[in-house]
Amino acid sequence: MVRQLLYMSVKRIKTGIPGLDGLIEGGLVQGSVNMITGSAGTGKTIFGAQFIWNGLQKGETGVYISLEESPEDIKEDMKIFGWDFEKYEKKGLCKIIYHDPAQVNNLSTVMTEEISNVDANRLVIDSTSVFGLNIENPSQIRRRLFGLASALKKHTDTTAIIITEIPEDSKALSRWGVEEFVVDSVLILNYLGIGEEYSRSLMIRKMRRTDHGKDIYPFEISNKGISLGTPKMNL
Repeated sequence: MVRQLLYMSVKRIKTGIPGLDGLIEGGLVQGSVNMITGSAGTGKTIFGAQFIWNGLQKGETGVYISLEESPEDIKEDMKIFGWDFEKYEKKGLCKIIYHDPAQVNNLSTVMTEEISNVDANRLVIDSTSVFGLNIENPSQIRRRLFGLASALKKHTDTTAIIITEIPEDSKALSRWGVEEFVVDSVLILNYLGIGEEYSRSLMIRKMRRTDHGKDIYPFEISNKGISLGTPKMNL
């Protein structure tokens, strides 16, 4: 009972993913750092953009920092779902920026500045997989990622999503094997092929201060974005 009351007192931020918030007690914990992970083509960027878009519809502010795609490409891709980010950028409520992965050393500083510029309620960093392009030493990569997560947690009014990638045919949860230990939650997106059939699914691997769903949940990507269905199987 005490644990339930503590969970109920936690402020939640809705993800904007239909079917997901009901599995995580109403949304992500405010001020938390959350990891979205999966192999290529699982919908990670769409998930991040949908999270920012949902906040904008609620009068919240958001920052999307891309380490891979250009802001122009992201905004054009998201128009497929009817998400016009430029309209909100012009109002100063949203920013989608590109940060050169060669400059990851100052990513925390840039992130802090951008959060301050729009007083961001929501933040997405896409993706930490590119950290290794300019840092060869795995231990240095891990220190950078730990420092990034630590810097994010200082912004208690900003709820963040860090996107990373699972290498093909790997059983790891992230590219560098450290992200999952420094974040508050881990959501895994899968894209599986069986014969000529392909399906996507989501699993909530962990989420602090949350009594979350334990099943594997199918999801689809339509012209409205990502939405979850009923469980495929029990774990």
